[in-house]
Amino acid sequence: MLIKKILLSAVSALSLSLVATVSFALTPAEQKGLDISIEAKKRDVGWQDSTADMVMLLRNKQGQQSIREIKMKSLEVQNDGDKSLTIFNKPRDVKGTAFLSFSHPIEADEQWLFLPALKRVKRISSRNKSGPFMGSEFAFEDLSSFEVEKYSYKFLAEEDLNGLKTFKVEQYPADENSGYTRRIVWLDTQEYRVQKIDFYDRKNSLLKTLTFSDYKQYLAKHWRADKQQMINHQNGKSTELKWSHYNFKTGLSDSDFNRNSLKRAR
Repeated sequence: MLIKKILLSAVSALSLSLVATVSFALTPAEQKGLDISIEAKKRDVGWQDSTADMVMLLRNKQGQQSIREIKMKSLEVQNDGDKSLTIFNKPRDVKGTAFLSFSHPIEADEQWLFLPALKRVKRISSRNKSGPFMGSEFAFEDLSSFEVEKYSYKFLAEEDLNGLKTFKVEQYPADENSGYTRRIVWLDTQEYRVQKIDFYDRKNSLLKTLTFSDYKQYLAKHWRADKQQMINHQNGKSTELKWSHYNFKTGLSDSDFNRNSLKRAR
């Protein structure tokens, strides 16, 4: 399948809108998939920064599980991807581990991991972005913010999912180092919230499914799912994320997302 290249650029920060510049005509299905994705991004602009607590449950094929407690900090960046800082607090063997991610719309994301046992900061190369994050079923690339320019699109259908009418959109990663050939994303037609994502590996086989549930609205605009579950269909493992204590516009700035301070992250 020929993947058409799409160049998107953010326009005036005051208008908080995206405009797609396309090098050649898109098919109606491709244009609709792009339009849906732009609208989804536009609806979550303006949160500025946030903090949250997260519990990560890792389950193996036999159902045994381990639990990790995490603090999340995020920063919205105008005309670029978001920044995030993930800090592990429990259990003791991962306490102090910190992960810093700078997402970018077109250029490769920048990511660093501080491992206390090694007492050093390790940069995650683009070639390793498909690797597992801290033993979970999430890959490093799954942790970057959604940016419209990272994909090309094709609208597939409208479907009912869990009692909601949804748009079903296929996404093709632009990054040649992605571990996926494509993603199929379901977004509800009312609020454009992601409900489900199917991930297909480099052999185009279904690899994982991520579901979102228990959405809550903050600041009368921004929706966040309290629960995310990633199931790996190929190895039988799963990772569940439970979010709580969201706070927005807390005053975080670029200085709070500095790779040189990863060792002191709290």
